[in-house]
Amino acid sequence: MRVDIPYRDGSIPLSLPDDVCLIEPNDITLVSDPSLLIRSAVEAPLDAPSFEAFLSGAGKVLVIINDATRPTPTPVVFEAIGDALEAHNACFIVATGAHRAPTEEEYRFILGSSYGRFREKTASHDARDRLSLVDLGITRNGTPILLNRRVVEADRIVIIGSVEPHYFAGFTGGRKAILPGMAGYDTIQANHKLALDPRAKALEVEDNPVSQDMEDTLNFVPAGIFSIMTVLDKDQRLAFCVTGDIRTSFRKAVQNAKGIFAVRMTRPADLVISVARSPMDINLYQAQKAIENGSLATADGGVLILVASCRDGVGDEAYLNLLSSVSSPGEALRKISEGYILGYHKAAKFAQAAQRITLMAYAGLDRAVLKKAYMEKVESLQVAVDAAIATRGANARVVVLTDGTVTVPVIE
Repeated sequence: MRVDIPYRDGSIPLSLPDDVCLIEPNDITLVSDPSLLIRSAVEAPLDAPSFEAFLSGAGKVLVIINDATRPTPTPVVFEAIGDALEAHNACFIVATGAHRAPTEEEYRFILGSSYGRFREKTASHDARDRLSLVDLGITRNGTPILLNRRVVEADRIVIIGSVEPHYFAGFTGGRKAILPGMAGYDTIQANHKLALDPRAKALEVEDNPVSQDMEDTLNFVPAGIFSIMTVLDKDQRLAFCVTGDIRTSFRKAVQNAKGIFAVRMTRPADLVISVARSPMDINLYQAQKAIENGSLATADGGVLILVASCRDGVGDEAYLNLLSSVSSPGEALRKISEGYILGYHKAAKFAQAAQRITLMAYAGLDRAVLKKAYMEKVESLQVAVDAAIATRGANARVVVLTDGTVTVPVIE
């Protein structure tokens, strides 16, 4: 059968066995008017006063929004609350975490139709700017809490986010806007080191040390927070919105996200094609999430092919530098255990996958670069797929994750 594999702004036609299994987020019934969905959610917040009451008497209103690596429908949210934010002279900040600042083109993507309205009031968090940070204490896991002082100085905070599975934080959204979104580099590094803990995995929140850190950090934010959490469907259309208390709204959004993105499988596959769709295909650092989820569906000794444009290169290079400094995945894991720096959790995930399965990539990266990450470069996706099927035998089971960065296969 023919399957169109998403790539950049188009797709790649691929001929696959008739019994190929296409794994994608579960279908749900969508509302016809996304703006109405958001307005209705804003008018019915959970465990919180009305939005108008929340903003009443505010001096400094800070709106925290996602960067371009997330498909959050921020512009649609602004259609619902933009007038209220403007009336209270709100300022905006992009929760970049340790990512780079957005380009101007990315600011246009983030703000959408509100670009002209809010761009001059929008700044970007810089985790490496020590002068912009305030030291607030430590979490239960001993992580030092350094946050952007604008979080501390605001007397009202509005957080706009999206909730989907995350390979070591459990889920994106909610508390993640503060840590790592508005945290200092040292805080992010200490938090991400906890990703090496086996409890730090997709779909897990309560017993996840990374997520616990994030939850603890909320206790040090003095301002009231009004949270607007969205959940998208498999085609990145708005499926659900919940507002109000940050913890309550996050938990409710997690329930809905799990129903969409956790997909059951009866057994692992010999060949898995895992697609990192835009905007998560921006670089190899982000696209690795499609490897992590894809590996959950891949049998021991099987083949996993990542499909990702990596249009912005490899991202933060710490993980790649570590991998290229050693001769094997096992040596990489030993070196990581001896001393962690931010990005090494990513190296560990590559190394763990490479120890168990064959990794390949159809991506806009040089062969030498991919080799550092224990991946073989694919020039022709069809040729690579045919070769993998031939190697694994006539009865090879083939699976395609059409949105591998957020689809979490669950073997039952």
